[in-house]
Amino acid sequence: MNSSMEKRQVSDTSEFQQNLEILRQMDFFSALSLQALKVFAYLFTREVFKPGDYLFHQDDNDGNAFHILSGIAEVARKDESGEFCLGKYGEGEFLGGLALLGDMRRLFSLKALTDMTCLVMTREKFTKAIEQFPDLMPRVLETMVDRIRSWEERLFLDKDGLCDACRKKVGVSLI
Repeated sequence: MNSSMEKRQVSDTSEFQQNLEILRQMDFFSALSLQALKVFAYLFTREVFKPGDYLFHQDDNDGNAFHILSGIAEVARKDESGEFCLGKYGEGEFLGGLALLGDMRRLFSLKALTDMTCLVMTREKFTKAIEQFPDLMPRVLETMVDRIRSWEERLFLDKDGLCDACRKKVGVSLI
């Protein structure tokens, strides 16, 4: 084996090990068996985004989820009055998990504000992995339900940041 091939294998193995360690720390994947985690660690790809690059656009149905390894992204929504920022996300954030579970039109855009590196999972790869481990789906759904409940709970506890009219419109956990 030539030295460039050996370096590539070491690099791939190293990235695989890094992905595995990251997945062990993520709520969405941490409860999975080691065997399943290894499959997901292999299926995630690393992608680099430059400032101004869109990870996805409003109304896309891309089916991707992103775990931010480095950098900052802005979530924005565009309407007839223009585009407005809904928030910023950075290292350690996992975004788009619901898109892995089925067709879902994006309600906003996600744009890199700085150089970013993300782990990216496509719906197709996620579905193939779940087909190999069908007993994982209840755990994945339980994790998503818990994340939605936690998000809504934080939203209700933020008494200063939510207007009364907005408070009357929340209740996603009632779905």
